[in-house]
Amino acid sequence: MNRFFVIDGIDGAGKSTQISLLTETLQREGHPVVKVRDPGGTELSDRIRAVLLSPSTPVSPMAELCLYAASRAQLVQEIIRPALEAGKVVVSDRFTWSTFAYQGYGRGIAAKSIEELEDIACGGILPAHIFVLDLDPSKRLARLNQRLSEKGGNAPDRLELEGDAFFQRVRDGFLALSRQHPGFSTVLNATEPPEVLHAAIAAKVRGLLA
Repeated sequence: MNRFFVIDGIDGAGKSTQISLLTETLQREGHPVVKVRDPGGTELSDRIRAVLLSPSTPVSPMAELCLYAASRAQLVQEIIRPALEAGKVVVSDRFTWSTFAYQGYGRGIAAKSIEELEDIACGGILPAHIFVLDLDPSKRLARLNQRLSEKGGNAPDRLELEGDAFFQRVRDGFLALSRQHPGFSTVLNATEPPEVLHAAIAAKVRGLLA
């Protein structure tokens, strides 16, 4: 049984909240859960993440693509694959669809190039289901600013500083991917209350785990 679940969407959609809620619910219900974020999650991946998200570091689109793939390859090899082989549930904040949406639709890199690189990076590891939190880019900054004021978060990173036009392309990418893979994904309105979103996500995951 595939026990790998991903929550994805544009920056500010509320992924971190839903990741935490789902992890807590599954653990409470007796499932061993490994929570990861992509990029990140290993020593190497965290170093790559710091480079990728630093506003002071210029990164070309192709370099960006390769760095994300390198970070993901290490995360899969070191954390995700061993956890799945041990029968654990893996819940990830982002995975390959982020690359197709951000570097493909957002940056304009050909999907074929991304597919070939992701095949190498992931080594056959695919999610059982992807939840896309859909958010209008015009609401993104307000939500990010609220997060900063309420939780004392970090200043916006390099990608979060992109404009609405970029994030509209990214949003369109997530929605297009969902249309192409309707049985593999669920699109949810990110402006719904967190508890409503969590109930829908948890119900779907329970059904797949059953």
